[in-house]
Amino acid sequence: MSKELKNNTFINRHPRVREDDGVKIMNLEQRNWQPTADITILKRRAQYLADVRLFFAERDVWEVETPILSPAAPTAPYLDSFTTDYIPLGSQSKQRYYLQTSPEFAMKRLLAADSGSIYQIAKVFRNGEQGKLHSPEFTMLEWYRPDLTLHQLIDEVNALLQQAFNLPAVCRLSYRSVFEFYLKINVFTCSDNKIMECALKRIKGLPTDLNLDRDGWLELLMSYVIEPRLAAMNMPLFIYDFPASQAQLAKIKQDNSGYEVADRFELYINGVELANGYNELLDTNELRKRFEADNQQRKLQNKAEIPLDENLLAAMKHGLSECSGVALGLDRLLMLVLDKNNIFEVQSFTL
Repeated sequence: MSKELKNNTFINRHPRVREDDGVKIMNLEQRNWQPTADITILKRRAQYLADVRLFFAERDVWEVETPILSPAAPTAPYLDSFTTDYIPLGSQSKQRYYLQTSPEFAMKRLLAADSGSIYQIAKVFRNGEQGKLHSPEFTMLEWYRPDLTLHQLIDEVNALLQQAFNLPAVCRLSYRSVFEFYLKINVFTCSDNKIMECALKRIKGLPTDLNLDRDGWLELLMSYVIEPRLAAMNMPLFIYDFPASQAQLAKIKQDNSGYEVADRFELYINGVELANGYNELLDTNELRKRFEADNQQRKLQNKAEIPLDENLLAAMKHGLSECSGVALGLDRLLMLVLDKNNIFEVQSFTL
């Protein structure tokens, strides 16, 4: 059971961002100068990165670098950023900066400047993360394609996994069909109480007085009930058309049945979430509203409010072309293809 649930203080964090039970992280006495990954693994990692770069070079997607530090950060309540203070030499004033949790905001500013298709292999940082699948510093592959729809981007992710990592083709299921198959509920028509009752019945040890919103219960069911079943399928899987309330930075559309859904997908392999992809939101006013709503949630959770990225909002107001984008956790993917059980086994050093 996650730390939040043990303490009965679940704060609507994404359930896949949690402490992994039973994982022993090396303490100071156990650390030494040696790498946490074998040199042979690090050499194979280097080759995979070269293959990724070749994949994008063949498609005229060019590699970019953007700053790791920013005066703003994502507002999502389930993300905790690292902060640092910049103090100019000879000055008494200081400026708060955030380490990036993703290169997304800066890359979208490049897109607004007519960069065309771009990708980045970036170091990203998320405070509080620990466990066999989580590290406070990890490597993310993120790319944006102005000329591709979301499902065309899914095709490209599929091609990358096959060409660079020799994985089998990925199948696709909608969010609604996954819940109907495993839990016999329609996530768009059933009541909040029915979703809560389903979670209390299916997840052992949940406190009966746990207070969550609809998405909180859905996320628990996805994390603790559905993801283990996905692992048993033993094949890569895209899940798409999430509830509109889980749009994050994606557009909202109607699915084939007329339900409002978030035009986004997640990639799972062996039950592990590896990637998030969006048909990117282009409405500046809507994005500002979502940022402000996030900060309201943060206040309710006694978390610090995050400064909005006004540079991103200005870039979007200037004009961001229709595009799809995806962020993929490279360390987790390498764990799977190299048959490793801990993220530190594919990283050169642990913190």
